[in-house]
Amino acid sequence: MTSVLIGASSEVVRAGLESLLATVPTFKIVGSFPIGAALAQFEELQPDVLLLDLESPEDESMSLAMESEISPLVVLTDNTENSLVVEALGSGTRAILPRDATSEEIVAAIQATATGLVVLHPHVLRSMLSPILPGEESEPDPSDQTLTPREIEVLRMVAEGLGNKEIASRLGISDHTVKFHISSIFAKLGASSRTEAVTVGIRQGLIMV
Repeated sequence: MTSVLIGASSEVVRAGLESLLATVPTFKIVGSFPIGAALAQFEELQPDVLLLDLESPEDESMSLAMESEISPLVVLTDNTENSLVVEALGSGTRAILPRDATSEEIVAAIQATATGLVVLHPHVLRSMLSPILPGEESEPDPSDQTLTPREIEVLRMVAEGLGNKEIASRLGISDHTVKFHISSIFAKLGASSRTEAVTVGIRQGLIMV
């Protein structure tokens, strides 16, 4: 029997995931909560797998999940940027699927991670490999490269010369969350340094000088 804890911001989504998992005889749902509560309940409930639905890529749910370093973690997300996937896999996430994954894919991912395997949906894997696959070079889709309001806020503080600890203190978030945002900013702007990110930000009108 595989015990599963469900975390999702939407009550409707939680109900849908509960109904899905209830059809699998080898699954036992030990709880279903909003994401923050699910993370807080993990240690007490000790599920075999934590299933998280990250409805909005702009909130800090993924950051919170990675800070907690909970494993094994199955994530449903529409945000499959290379940098985010790599960081998530290094912080306890064992399966990453798009939010429109089929019921069969979600069930299979939970079963696989419960046995210690890592699962990447083909769409997520292709996103990771696209920069190195021959013939895959293409112009980035601007809609996929838009910084979130929080990322713009962080970028502007970077432009002020603030370090990670200072940014974290000013925004009331952790150093790890700041690093997560900066990593995402670098990926979206195609920057390899803070200076380059600020330069691109100025060029795109994200930073006023």
